[in-house]
Amino acid sequence: MSPGEVGMAVRIPDQHPLRQLFGTLTEKSFAEKLGWPDLNVTGYVSNLLVEFTDIDQVFKVRNQHGKTVETVIDLLYESEVLLEARSLDREQDVHRHIGDFTLFMTGLFPEYLRRLKSAGLIYHQDFLVDYVKTGKRSYGIVAQHQEGEGCVDGPLFRKLSDNFEMCVTGLGFVRSDLDRLQDPTYRKAKGLLLN
Repeated sequence: MSPGEVGMAVRIPDQHPLRQLFGTLTEKSFAEKLGWPDLNVTGYVSNLLVEFTDIDQVFKVRNQHGKTVETVIDLLYESEVLLEARSLDREQDVHRHIGDFTLFMTGLFPEYLRRLKSAGLIYHQDFLVDYVKTGKRSYGIVAQHQEGEGCVDGPLFRKLSDNFEMCVTGLGFVRSDLDRLQDPTYRKAKGLLLN
């Protein structure tokens, strides 16, 4: 991958069990628990979960020197550097990744953010970054660019921006379901009930 690129995902087939699992859990959480059965949003969020099973996709953005960008503050810096360089496509890709990364982390790993804000990590670059506000803003920037260009996905990113907190809550429900599926007691009871 050349410097300044955003990595491309390895495509997981539509019928792959992981894609089906995340799709089902996301639709269930958003429709039943949040009362928000928007298939565009649940499809995007479940696809994000599938993509981020590959750690290389979580940290796919590279800076101008070809190094992996691992913090939100560095991602924001990359988006500013791109703005000065007038690379609107890359700026949009980086902002989309910022939205994806912050949504993923706040929804599935809130304990990471709590730890990040603790005194022990005061020197972490993201210590003062509000992941929710940053994610909303980044999705809003993507929506603005795409709406201006008449892209089909503009309204999707507007929904993700406007409803970021609800998406975080929905991902929290997905995580609870994933935790429950791993619980041996749950698996044993499920096996007894389904046999």
